[in-house]
Amino acid sequence: MAQPIGLSQRLADTILRRHPDPDTIPYRVWCYVQGYVLCAFLKLWAATGDTRYLAYARRFGEQHVTPDGALLGFKGDSLDDIMAGSVIAELYGLTGDPRYRRAAETIYASMADYPRNSDGGYWHGRRLPGEMWIDGVFMGGMFLVRYGSLIADRDACFDELARQIASLAAHCRQGDTGLFLHGYDERCAASWADPLTGLSSEVWSEGLGWYALILVEALERWPEGHAGHAPVVAILEELLGGLLRAQDAASGLWYQVVDKGHLPDNWCDTSGSAMFVYALQRASELGLGDVAAYAAAARRGYAGLQNRAVSGADGGVDIVEACDGVCVQDSYRAYIDYPRVVNAKEAVGGMLWAATIMEHPRQG
Repeated sequence: MAQPIGLSQRLADTILRRHPDPDTIPYRVWCYVQGYVLCAFLKLWAATGDTRYLAYARRFGEQHVTPDGALLGFKGDSLDDIMAGSVIAELYGLTGDPRYRRAAETIYASMADYPRNSDGGYWHGRRLPGEMWIDGVFMGGMFLVRYGSLIADRDACFDELARQIASLAAHCRQGDTGLFLHGYDERCAASWADPLTGLSSEVWSEGLGWYALILVEALERWPEGHAGHAPVVAILEELLGGLLRAQDAASGLWYQVVDKGHLPDNWCDTSGSAMFVYALQRASELGLGDVAAYAAAARRGYAGLQNRAVSGADGGVDIVEACDGVCVQDSYRAYIDYPRVVNAKEAVGGMLWAATIMEHPRQG
């Protein structure tokens, strides 16, 4: 008897129908969202063997890399822009096609003069002086992980990634909660930055989710014996401990402002919750930290996420209760009142990551 199709494949098939050309995945032709969604497609292909998912990622590569390895659409003006390069580096690892290597080398070369703060932390964008956003570590780090593990400069890439992870943690750590604030501005000039500390005011669910994801993505491929491994494991265990304490007992999900679930106007966010489910489950599979507690929290979170995947008018899957494109906000009120939309692009990608790992668990 055929097994019922799980949420991961139903959602992936919905994306294929709604966006048969990956360049039409919202919100522009080359951006972090393509990188995020297509990395999930490659994970799902590896889990199921369904070649449609690999073909979808390869179509993106073919549309952005010419036969001689020139890269189309890449600007290198922000860490968000670098994120989509993760797919190009992964395609080189899968195919060995030299044009993908040359394209990835172009992206890597662009990082040589990427602007930094005094401690080496990357600005979120070239036109955002001094600003580090917690999601930026994921955007740049996903490419570094793949370039270093699949192409070249392994030690340099993981040295850099360890530096970026540690810099963000040092600046944005919220006391002993295990959680991290959304942003830090070295100049203390952004509207959201505290004039004395440069810190933003809140722990934003989705931003913290990006940070959790890069920790497990990096540790999955971290070179054996590399000195940066132990500090990153310590940060991961610190963060996941904070998430265990902040998980909503009733729904299994996490709040938009993660540490303030006691406030009546706060609400549980689908996007960040999906990211946390993936990170907890993957950390458990990798044998990091409190394996049993992480796996149990992931199961509770995934059960809660089932209510956020609903039937769409076209017969596909719609993802609800998430915001679209949130930058660093000035206040708690701004995060809570940010409009919620159906199929927020980051929530769709996050749900695909979460559903894939929960329906197709791995080991090691």
